[in-house]
Amino acid sequence: MILEIVSPEASLFKGEVTSVTLPGVDGSFQILNHHAPIVSILKAGDVKIVANSFNIGKEVADRFVKVDNNTYLLPINSGTIEMNDNKVIVLAD
Repeated sequence: MILEIVSPEASLFKGEVTSVTLPGVDGSFQILNHHAPIVSILKAGDVKIVANSFNIGKEVADRFVKVDNNTYLLPINSGTIEMNDNKVIVLAD
C-alpha cells in the first residue's frame, strides 16, 4: 500500500509500506495492505512505519527515528488519517 505523510511545513514521507501503526484517540491501531476504508483522528504519539525500503528526504530525516532497517517511527502531536483504495494519507501536526 502507499503511505503519504504530510505536515503543514512539508511532505514528510511517500512510499510503499508493509504496515503503519497509528496513535488513534481511542488507542493505537494498525493498517495493513487492502484495509477497509477508514477516517480517524490521531493523538500525540508515534506513527510506526514498516517497509522493505525507505526513501526519506534529508530535509526531514531528523524527524524520524530509525528502529531497524525495516522500521521507522515518526513522533506526531495530532492529526488525521484516511485509508482508501490501498492508499493511506496522514495529515500530521
